[in-house]
Amino acid sequence: MTPMRAMPRSVSPDSVESRVAQQVHRSARGTVFTPDSFATLGSRSAIDKALQRMAARGELRRLSRGLYDKPRKDEMLGTLWPSVDAIVKAVAGKDRIRTQPAGVYAANLLGMSEQVPAQVLLLTDGISRTVEAGPMKISFKRTTPRQMAAAGRLSGLLIQAFKSLGAPHITPTRLQRLRQNLPAEERTKVLQDLALAPAWMRPLLREVARVDETRTTSTRRGDGA
Repeated sequence: MTPMRAMPRSVSPDSVESRVAQQVHRSARGTVFTPDSFATLGSRSAIDKALQRMAARGELRRLSRGLYDKPRKDEMLGTLWPSVDAIVKAVAGKDRIRTQPAGVYAANLLGMSEQVPAQVLLLTDGISRTVEAGPMKISFKRTTPRQMAAAGRLSGLLIQAFKSLGAPHITPTRLQRLRQNLPAEERTKVLQDLALAPAWMRPLLREVARVDETRTTSTRRGDGA
């Protein structure tokens, strides 16, 4: 007698799993999720099971405990890992924390270093933890309120990048490149956070924020012509 095959499990369109799947399918490839991304859709246990089943079907990829992504694919490179920014956004959203890139990662974001950090470092007002996602290791390091005061602003990124490089390595050429690559409107805002920077760094930040008066005058004359 031929054994009967199990019928495929039917999923109700109103179930937690269906609603989680709908949200995932609407999201762009490369998006990173935590169970809290779906907190309004059902209980934690139901959401965990939904994510596990989607990972088993290949619709999601499990990066580490409680962290999933909707993989991006490239014709030449195959399946890609998510960006650091996508992972940080998911973790920060889950824990309702602020983050501030630091170390070599901060210098890299500003184009001041071509070194690819083996470990991405972010300061945070949340708990210290390390998240691993494939080849990436992202460390969240709890720090003081002063260190987080400029988080999310250009000044915060510059302060951390300059700390990483050290004064001898912040050359006039690097400062000039920053002035060329960063919008003048954003650069001038750096002056508002000078008090948060160490004394040795303040002249360097003033130089980054400096507006080229000659160019400004020429622009104004051109506008009035």
